[in-house]
Amino acid sequence: MSMTALTVFIPTFFFVSLTPGMCMTLALSLGMSIGYRRTLWMMLGEVLGVGLVSVAAVLGIASVMLTYPWMFLAMKTMGAAYLFYLGICMWRSKGKMALSSSQSEMQLGRNWDLMAQGFMTAIANPKGWAFMISLLPPFIDSSRPLASQLTILVAIILLFEFICMSIYAAGGKGLRSLLGNAKNVRLMNRLSGSLMMGVGLWLFAS
Repeated sequence: MSMTALTVFIPTFFFVSLTPGMCMTLALSLGMSIGYRRTLWMMLGEVLGVGLVSVAAVLGIASVMLTYPWMFLAMKTMGAAYLFYLGICMWRSKGKMALSSSQSEMQLGRNWDLMAQGFMTAIANPKGWAFMISLLPPFIDSSRPLASQLTILVAIILLFEFICMSIYAAGGKGLRSLLGNAKNVRLMNRLSGSLMMGVGLWLFAS
């Protein structure tokens, strides 16, 4: 991959992963109730689920790229537009993803249950599928080897998912208090949204 594409992709996906969503909220709740070490089982399942979603999106993109080059170009354009649209939505967010201080703690039994919950949370999230399908095509260069590009992108995605979930799982009460304030969540969403709008414009121009 080109260094320019990586320089844009890495901070974009990191900040999007860091934004509190379904998986990050689950990691925070479990981290506080059963501890970071046991939450690793949920995180393992979530990473496997995200990996499955990413690979499925990658295979679909590769098939389109090899069979219909013009459709791949259209997907790249729509992907850039969708990123810009997501950026606008995140900027306009009113902090509805803030965590409630009265949210009940989660307690699960077997490690297998934790892994299954993380896996199902990842693959059952329709926004995750839409994001992967829209995010990956704009960063793929059809003039370069496809397999190596997709391997790098998926590896970065899984690494950042694990890092961000670890931050949430180990954050404890301090992070819960921070995210319990809608203003703080709104600020995070606006930072991520601004970055995504900038990436969308850059992809349109490139």
